[in-house]
Amino acid sequence: MNILDKIDALRKERGWSVNNLAMEAMLTQSTLNNLYTRKTEPKLSTLRAICSAFGISLAEFFAEDEKENSAERSDMEKELAAKAAELTDAQLKALLALVRTM
Repeated sequence: MNILDKIDALRKERGWSVNNLAMEAMLTQSTLNNLYTRKTEPKLSTLRAICSAFGISLAEFFAEDEKENSAERSDMEKELAAKAAELTDAQLKALLALVRTM
């Protein structure tokens, strides 16, 4: 998820319009509208203000993506282990050889 999508998701979770977010973050509505119109990422100071409005830190803002990625990775590792358990010895050796080349 990109930064604008994340901001939008957090804004919608709270039922806020772009204008509500601008007021809560003490930013102009045109600042936020420009971000969405131009599809550009906010400056750090703007993102800090937005995070403050949401009641979260910058670390928390980015940590959610890490949690999602970690959960997805864990699911993939479990699936890989389950599939590997079904392989014959020869297949497992071939897979291991392939993985070692990566």
